[in-house]
Amino acid sequence: MPRACTWLGGLAMIWLSASAAAFSVPDGPPAFELDHTLVQTSLLTRHFSPDPEHTNQQDLVSVELHNPDRWLAGAAWFKNSFDQPTWYFYAGREFPLGQLGDNINVRAKLTGGLLRGYKDEFRDKIPFNRYEIAPALLPSVGIQWGRVESDLIVFGTAGMMITAGVRF
Repeated sequence: MPRACTWLGGLAMIWLSASAAAFSVPDGPPAFELDHTLVQTSLLTRHFSPDPEHTNQQDLVSVELHNPDRWLAGAAWFKNSFDQPTWYFYAGREFPLGQLGDNINVRAKLTGGLLRGYKDEFRDKIPFNRYEIAPALLPSVGIQWGRVESDLIVFGTAGMMITAGVRF
């Protein structure tokens, strides 16, 4: 094997090991120590299969509490795709992906929780919503620049939302 391939293979293994460590879960439960609070709102929503019944104006307001180990808990209020007031209560974790500069960080986030607000004729528009409360799992990728953050959140096969917020 050429020397360059061995060298590149070694670098790839170091990078993969470092990346895997970023996604590792700590041994014990998360600490109840507050590192920062994130307040966000929605900027843009797009549905993957637009429907005349859908609205793309969600008016989201969310508050997340983050601890030093990158665990978080939050609550969000927004208007769902059918203009109904909806709540999402959740917990999750951030995963660092890298830095673009001295003060610019890229990260992924995964949250899971309960969604309440899809009612009446729209109750069956989300899975497992038998009692008008459904489980939800939302992955996102985001960027943090100082105290300002922005996320691209994918909500299942339905669509995506871009948010922006400020850390306190």
